[in-house]
Parts: sequence; C-alpha cells; structure tokens
Amino acid sequence: MSAPRVHIIDDDPAIRDALNWLFKSRNLSVTTWPSATAFLDGPWRELEGCLIVDIRMEGISGLELFERLKQLGCSLQVIFLTGHGDVPMAVDALKKGAHDFIEKPFSDNDLVDRVIAALDAEARQRERVSVRATIEARLATLSGREREVMDLLLAGKMNKVIADELGITMRTVEVHRARIFEKMSVRSAVELANLMASLRG
Repeated sequence: MSAPRVHIIDDDPAIRDALNWLFKSRNLSVTTWPSATAFLDGPWRELEGCLIVDIRMEGISGLELFERLKQLGCSLQVIFLTGHGDVPMAVDALKKGAHDFIEKPFSDNDLVDRVIAALDAEARQRERVSVRATIEARLATLSGREREVMDLLLAGKMNKVIADELGITMRTVEVHRARIFEKMSVRSAVELANLMASLRG
C-alpha cells in the first residue's frame, strides 16, 4: 500500500495547483488528478488517505465518482468542495457516507483541519479492517469441535456443563479450551469474549 496522502480531484488546474501548494506547505503528501476518470483509471485500490473532490466536474461529476467508489468498496474518506447551490447535494452525500464538505470560498486553516480529521478517520477505519481480518484468520484455524466449545464458553458455561452438553469428558473440554486460547491468542475466557465483541463491533 502507498503512504496516506491527500488526493485532489478537480478539473480546474488553478484549484489543483492552489490546493497542492496549501497541503504541501502543511507537510501533507499530495497527488492531483485532473478528472474523476483519471482517478478511476489509476491504482486507487492501493491508495490510502482522503479525497478532495469538486462536486461539479466535466464528465464524471464528483457525486458520480463518490457513488461509484462506494459501489466498488473504496474506503477512502471523501471531502467535497461545493458552491453555495450544491450544499443540499453535499448534505445528501454525507448521509451516504461522505466524510465532509466545505463551501467555496473556504478558509485554508479550516480545510486543512478537516483533511487531517479525514486522514485520521481513514487510518482508524483501516486499523479496524486489519484487526477484523486478523481475528477472522484466527477463527479459521479452529476445528468444528473447538468452535462448539468456544460458543459454549462465550455463553458463560462451565467446563462440566460443556462436557455434558457435548457428550465429552471434562479433560477433553480442558484440552479444547487450551487450544482455543492458544489459537485465538488470548489468556482467558474474558479476553476471548472481548476479542469476539470487537469483531462484532
């Protein structure tokens, strides 16, 4: 994956240049794109960071780009640049998952603050995805019987009750329990419950 950066998508070269200078002056990494098509034709699946998108552009509009990226499962945070008349559209985009919008003309400091917030939100989202993938990979190593024992453990049942319900010995339950803890990288049933709660959350 590439390092997190600000991706400016605007068909106005003057806006691109001004924003490029602004973000670089605040030590943020920047890439500019002259159109939504250029961005979609690029390696966007490998990118991290946030998008600054003009809501109205020739060809594919900013809103159309946002909708398309959502359909493709893109997790990059999107901030729309809008004119006054575009605010209702931007508010609707927020309801659909856009990170923010900012009206032109805008305060440089305000825009930079919002971009930093978007970069932080994207990093947190990427971390959640990574944690979920790690937990799911651990779960995949459990045998069918270990999954059964784990479900009963998570239901708060004691070893003896689990043994009775599954028709196995207490010793066998203890062996399964130890293997579950090892495979899931936890030390107790409480840690296991917290881990599974983070997966659901």
